[in-house]
Amino acid sequence: MEIARSAAAVGCSKEHQRIYADWFALADPDGDGRVTGADTIKFFAMSGLSRADLKQVWAIADNKRQGFLGFGEFAAAMQLVSLAQAGNEITQDSLKREDLASFDPPVMKGLDELLSRSMAIVNAVRPEKNGTSQVQAPATNNWFSSKSAKKMQTPLTAVTSVIDGLKRLYIEKLKPLEVACRFNDFASPLLTNSDFDAKPTVMLLGQYSTGKTTFIKHLLKTSYPGAHVGPEPTTDRFIVVMSGPDERTVPGNTIAVQADMPFNGLNTFGGAFLSKFECSQMPHPLLEHITLVDTPGVLSGEKQRTQRSYDFTGVTSWFAAKCDLILLLFDPHKLDISDEFKRVISSLRGNEDKIRVVLNKADQVDTQQLMRVYGALMWSLGKVLNTPEVMRVYIGSFNDKPVNESAVGPIGKDLFEKEQEDLLADLVDIPKKACDRRVNEFVKRARAAKIHALIIGHLKKEMPAVMGKAKAQQRLIDNLQDEFAKVQREYHLPAGDFPDVEHFKEVLATYSIDKFEKIKPKMVQAVDDMLAHDIPDLLKNFSNPYQ
Repeated sequence: MEIARSAAAVGCSKEHQRIYADWFALADPDGDGRVTGADTIKFFAMSGLSRADLKQVWAIADNKRQGFLGFGEFAAAMQLVSLAQAGNEITQDSLKREDLASFDPPVMKGLDELLSRSMAIVNAVRPEKNGTSQVQAPATNNWFSSKSAKKMQTPLTAVTSVIDGLKRLYIEKLKPLEVACRFNDFASPLLTNSDFDAKPTVMLLGQYSTGKTTFIKHLLKTSYPGAHVGPEPTTDRFIVVMSGPDERTVPGNTIAVQADMPFNGLNTFGGAFLSKFECSQMPHPLLEHITLVDTPGVLSGEKQRTQRSYDFTGVTSWFAAKCDLILLLFDPHKLDISDEFKRVISSLRGNEDKIRVVLNKADQVDTQQLMRVYGALMWSLGKVLNTPEVMRVYIGSFNDKPVNESAVGPIGKDLFEKEQEDLLADLVDIPKKACDRRVNEFVKRARAAKIHALIIGHLKKEMPAVMGKAKAQQRLIDNLQDEFAKVQREYHLPAGDFPDVEHFKEVLATYSIDKFEKIKPKMVQAVDDMLAHDIPDLLKNFSNPYQ
C-alpha cells in the first residue's frame, strides 16, 4: 500500500541528491530546513518555467499542504522541473515514472554564480571556539516551555508553516481562555507541542473478533509487536502502532509521560487504564506517515455485565478527537450493537465526518445472505447514529487470504476488490489531508472553548454575591439546559455547538461556580479575531505561492 509519498529522492541518485542539497541550502537562507513560498518564488524563477507549470510543481511537491518544502519535497520539485523543461506534462503520476533517474538536474539560470558567492561567504566565516558552528533552534520549539508567552511573542509572519502558526495562535490567544475557564477539565486537556506535530492517526473500533488486529496486519503486510489474533477477545488493551527504530513495546505509563509523544492527556484516566495501554513500535514505511490504534473488542452479551476498570467510553472519545479516521468494523455474524458499543458510538459525537464503516469477513456468506446482512447493518446503524444521511459501508474481507469465491462468486470478488480499493484510497489520502485536518480540529476546539467560556461567564454572573451560593449553584445545575438556551439567545450561537448537558452537569458539580476566574471580554474577542482574521491570513500566507 502506497501512502502519499512526500518525495525524497524518488528515483533520485546520490549524486543528484548532493547537488540538490547544495541548492536547498541556498534556497533556505534562514537554515531552518524549510523552503517557504516566498523563498520558492525567487529560486524557482531561475528555471524559466511558466507560472502555471510552477503552480503544478508546488502542488505536487507540497502534497500535504504544509506550506513549505523540506529537502525531500524540494528534491521532488527539482525532478518535476527537469521533466517540465524536457517538455513533459506535469501530473500527479510524474514522480512514479521509471525513467525519472535518467533526467539531469534542471537548468537554473544564474544559480552557479549564486552558489559561488555562497561558498565564498561560508569559507570566510570563522568557526566557534569549539570548532563547530552553533545552530539556533527555531523559536517554535520553545513555545510550550514554562517561559511566559508574552516574552516570546513574534510576528505571525515569522512562522514557516501552517502548523507552527497554529501553535503560536494557540499559545497567545486560545490557551489563556482555556486556562481561565478550565476548559481542559470539561472537554479536552490542554494541547502540547507533540499534539500539533503528531502523525495522522487511524483508530479501529468494533466488537471482539471482527478482524481489527488482522486488518492492521493486512495493511502492514506483517505482524506488529504485541499483536494477538483469535476467535475470542484477544486484544485486551489499547495498542498504538507507530514508527520506531526497532521492534519493541513500550508500557502505557512510560509512553504517557514522554513529552515528545501526544499521549500526555491519557494520564487523566489513571493507572487502571495506563496498565491496559501500550505503544508498539517498529520500522515500517507505512508507519512513517500514519499511526494506527488497535482497541479492545467492545463487549456484548453476558460479557457486558463485567465492568471494565477504566472509562472505556471516555478513552475512546479522547482518541476519536485526536484521530483523522475512525473505522467501525462489523462482521456478518456480529451485527447486533450491544449497549457498550452503542455508548462507544455515541461518544464519537462531533467526529461523524471521520467515521467509516467496514463490513469485514464478507466472504463468509453467499451473495443472497450478504444482501440481507447489509440491510440489517444499515438498519442497526440508523438506530444508533441518529442521522438521516446514509453512512458509507465498505464491504470486503480484509486479510491476507484469497477471497472465498465459492461463497461470493466472481461478481462478489470484483465487488470486494473495488470496495477495498476505495477504502485504501481513503487511507492513502490521510497524510495529504493531515494539515487541513489539524486546522479543522483547531477551529472546532476554538469554537468549543469560546462557547464554554461564555457559559461559565454567564453562570458566574447568575451567582449571588454573598448568601445562598450553594442553593443558587444547585438551581443552575438543575436548570442547565435552560441556561444554555439563554447563552445561545444572548450571543446568537448555534445550538449544535453546545456541549453535552449531562456531562457538563457532572463536571460542574465538582466546582464552586463563584471560584471560576472572571472571563474578560478581550480574551473572547481575541479568539473571535483569531477565527475571523488570523487563521484565514495564515492559510493564505502558506497556500500555493503561484495561485
